[in-house]
Amino acid sequence: MARRLRPVELDFIERAPVRPAFTARTSAPPEAVYRALADEVTGWPAWFGAVTLARPTGGGTGREVRLMGGVRFRETVVAADPGLRYAYRVDETNVPGVSALVEEWLLAPGPDGAGALVRWTFAADGPAPFRLALAAARPGLGRSFRTAVRALDARLSARTTP
Repeated sequence: MARRLRPVELDFIERAPVRPAFTARTSAPPEAVYRALADEVTGWPAWFGAVTLARPTGGGTGREVRLMGGVRFRETVVAADPGLRYAYRVDETNVPGVSALVEEWLLAPGPDGAGALVRWTFAADGPAPFRLALAAARPGLGRSFRTAVRALDARLSARTTP
């Protein structure tokens, strides 16, 4: 059964009670990473292992995402700044306990001007048991993110290799 979440905006990322954030580097430039995140939504299962289905809804203003284990999300895109940021709010999910959730992907050129720095923030709220569970899940979220970014980078590199 889908549950409606509290409709928060982008500023929730700064004030959410739980905000694990992770950073990784790619050899692909920010623009290519952004295209994979925002423009090629249906390609997420090819590089993000936990994602089994991703598709745009509402002409690209929303997304439907399914994860391994039967987790489902209906989302609204709250920021789409090409080459810089892609963020979405979860409006409905079957995950118990969560009351608000926004994910943000920030992109910046690598420190030497090559590749991209990718920062993913998972901003969430819910009752104390949910918050504790999310804190305990932080290492797994980090591993999942780093593995996904490595796979995305390999996918993007394969596109540019002659």
